[in-house]
Amino acid sequence: MAFTKKFGIAAAALLGVVVFSTATLRAEEGGPEEQPKPARQSWSFAGPFGAFDKAQLQRGFKIYKEVCSNCHELHIPIRTLAQPGGPGFTEDQVKTLAATYTVHDGPNLQGEMFDRPGRPSDYFPAPFPNPEAAAASLGAPPPDMSLLAKARKYERGFPAFVFDALPIPGGMYQELGPDYIYAILNGYTHDDDPNWNLYFPGHKIAMGKPLSPSQVEYADGTPTTLDQYAKDVAAFLYWAAEPTLEQRKRVGIRVMIFLLVFAGLLYFTKKKIWADVAH
Repeated sequence: MAFTKKFGIAAAALLGVVVFSTATLRAEEGGPEEQPKPARQSWSFAGPFGAFDKAQLQRGFKIYKEVCSNCHELHIPIRTLAQPGGPGFTEDQVKTLAATYTVHDGPNLQGEMFDRPGRPSDYFPAPFPNPEAAAASLGAPPPDMSLLAKARKYERGFPAFVFDALPIPGGMYQELGPDYIYAILNGYTHDDDPNWNLYFPGHKIAMGKPLSPSQVEYADGTPTTLDQYAKDVAAFLYWAAEPTLEQRKRVGIRVMIFLLVFAGLLYFTKKKIWADVAH
C-alpha cells in the first residue's frame, strides 16, 4: 500500500515536470499559434506506390534554374535529369542544357586551367566559387539544395509520428521535407519585412522572399501562382534528394512479396515434415 502511494506521488511529480517543461518550451518558442507546424500536403510520390509527376518535376526544375540557382548550389550530375523516374528530359535536351553552362576545367597538357562548355556528366555549376565568397556576397552561404528536402524536417509529435511509420491509409509518411519547403515558401506573410517567415524558427530567415506570382512562365498552361510554384519546386527538390525513389519502392514491394511467399512455403513445409510426429 505504501509502495503504491509512493509510486503515485512520483508519477504525479514526473507528469508535473513534463507539463511544466512543455509549457516553458512553448513559451520560449512563442507558442504554437505564433510558430505553427507545416500542414501536411498531398504529393503524387507519397506512399509505397507513389511516383513523381514528370511535368511537375520539369516545372520545378525551371523554377530552380531561373530563380534558386542564382544563390543555391544543386550538387547532382546534369545527366540525372534524363534518368528513369525523373523529369523525363531526353538525352539531347540534357546535352543542350549542359552546353549552356561554362565549366572551369583542367589542367591541360600545358598545365593550365581552361573554360569549356558543360557536359551531361558535369555537376550543376555552383553560383559561387566557394562558401566564403557566398558568405561575403549574401551574409551566409546558402545551403546546397541537393539534400535540402531530406535534411529539413519538423517534429510531428505523438502519436502522429507513430502512425507515420505504419503501412496504413495515410501512414508510411516520409514527405516532411517537401511539406517544410512548401510552408517556408508560403510563409512570407509580412509585406513590410521580406525576411519575416511564419514557419522559420524565430520568424527571421536570411533568404528574402524568393518567389512571387507570375514570376516564372509555364509553357504547359499551369497557373503561375505562388502556391503552384512552391509545390513544384518542393517536389523537384525531393526528387533531387532521392532520384532513385521510384526504383527503391519497386524493389521494396518485390522484396515484400518474396518474403510473404517464402514465409508461406516455410510454413507449409514445416507442417508437411512434422505432420506424422506426435506432439
